[in-house]
Amino acid sequence: MRVCFDDKIMVLKPKSPEESKTEMTVRMFPSDANPAGNVFGGEILKQIDLIAGLVAQRHARTNTVTASIDRVNFLKPVYVGNALILNAQLTYVHRSSMEIEIRVEAEDLMSGTRMLTDTAYVTAVALGSDGKTVEVSPLLLQTEDDKKRFSEGEQRMIQRLKERKKNQ
Repeated sequence: MRVCFDDKIMVLKPKSPEESKTEMTVRMFPSDANPAGNVFGGEILKQIDLIAGLVAQRHARTNTVTASIDRVNFLKPVYVGNALILNAQLTYVHRSSMEIEIRVEAEDLMSGTRMLTDTAYVTAVALGSDGKTVEVSPLLLQTEDDKKRFSEGEQRMIQRLKERKKNQ
């Protein structure tokens, strides 16, 4: 992949999903929850958006913005006092867009028990200093799992584009 910057042609080196993979742990406090102690879905979405942005910017090495958050599944409740453990990695990269898969676990800090509570896919777009989209490095697919995730991500991206066209 070649990109032109100020009349200079640069070749974007492929990067593996491992290079930008991220884990983040956040403790949930009463201000993050309703009176019954259940953490707000909006707080979990905020953390999902934060980690997705981190992964995207690590890959793109430029400013990135969230284009969509979809396929969010709230599987189990998260409670005040739990540690929210988010794991995120790239699954698919197109010209300037990147799909990030996020898995969220809640850890009961008293027992050490972890439970998968949420999953989501976030699409981020890389922007240059002029605010326009810029190309990002292609994804280096090294394992069968990388190839499978990429193929599935490509299908989700095709579906998103169809939905976007339908809603215009």
